[in-house]
Formats: sequence, C-alpha cells, structure tokens
Amino acid sequence: MPAIAVNKKARFDYEILEKYEAGLVLLGHEVKSIKTGHVNMKGSFVVLKQPKNRSKKMPELYLINTHVPKYKYAASVVDYDPYRSRKLLIKKSEIRKLIGKKQEQGLTLVPLKIYTKRNLLKLEFGLGRGKKKYDKRKDIKKRELDRKVSGMLKRRK
Repeated sequence: MPAIAVNKKARFDYEILEKYEAGLVLLGHEVKSIKTGHVNMKGSFVVLKQPKNRSKKMPELYLINTHVPKYKYAASVVDYDPYRSRKLLIKKSEIRKLIGKKQEQGLTLVPLKIYTKRNLLKLEFGLGRGKKKYDKRKDIKKRELDRKVSGMLKRRK
C-alpha cells in the first residue's frame, strides 16, 4: 500500500488509539489529481454528520478541509471547490462503534493517510486523543536521541 499523502502533523498532535479504513467518494478529476500526488491533508479532519434526508437515521462520515486541486489536464470544471467535504464509505457497524467511542471518551477522528488499494483510493483515519504540550516535548527528545544514537553507530562502522 504505497501512501500518496500522509498527514504528518496528525501523529505529532494526536495519540492514535485505533485505525480505520474508508473509501472516498470523489469526482473523476479529483481521483487523477490525488493519484498524481496533488493533495494536502494539513488541517483536515473527519466528522459525523446527520444526513439531510431524515429517513436515514444513521449519520455519515465526511472528510473536511482536505485540499485537492483541479487536475490540470481536465476539462474546465465549473464552480469547483478544492476544499469541499468528501463522503467516506464505511460499514454501519463501524460507524456505530465510532459514535459510541467518540461520545464516551471525547476522542477525535483524524485522517492519517491516503493510499491506493487495488486501484481504489482509500483513507486511513484514526481515533485520536489530543496530546498535551509535555507529550510533544517527550516525542521531540526521543527523536533527537534516536538520531544521535544512529549517527554514532554509523561513525563506528
């Protein structure tokens, strides 16, 4: 599963507890744009929305604030919003689990990466808890220490 886009800031800002996989509902030129690597997930998030059609009682998941520019070789697309919300395709049973966990523990749904799986675009998102400032400092110190250790090992060889 080669990742097309990775939300690096997500793992720095959130402690990821569980991961989920969902399909994306996209327009044709958006698919081509994403597959060529033109997507920015910085500041994006996943939300549960109640559908406008009240006959459906199950909320739906949407990917919000992800920038997908228009494919440069596509025909002119009228009124295209690169930040539009995109519906996620996920099983009802998983949505029920997410609703329960999100309400009970006050967690957030954070998109982690977009990748291809058998020619389909998939989104991996996680159930995350926001990190405190001191947790982020610990991560930075650990990363710097690992970098120093690997540098010393390289010099010895």
